[in-house]
Amino acid sequence: MNDKLIFNCTYGKDDPERATLPFVAANIAATAGQAAVVLCTIDAVWLGTEGGTEGIAYPGLPVLAVLYKEFIGNGGQVWLCGACAKPRGIGEESVAEGARIVGAAKVVEEIVAGARTVAFA
Repeated sequence: MNDKLIFNCTYGKDDPERATLPFVAANIAATAGQAAVVLCTIDAVWLGTEGGTEGIAYPGLPVLAVLYKEFIGNGGQVWLCGACAKPRGIGEESVAEGARIVGAAKVVEEIVAGARTVAFA
């Protein structure tokens, strides 16, 4: 059984609250010793690039750049949707520490193996 938790994030800098919340929840999971992944799709793929979280903050929530580093430090992973990254010109050379580009097959594989998903609408 896969005990991984996958938190889907679809928003980027244009919606700081929705960009930050999946990282808040995922970091709580990682801090508790859970295998946690933030799956960035659509515009959220920019969050997993060098400097992609800079300047993103929402009142009452942690600054995303700081939270991102804490999440990675707690063992969290950031996956960037390959189908979303490609049309935006995001390649492996621009991926931030702790992030990697993955295909849909990887996500499906993890879910079939028992990973649980969390989405913030």
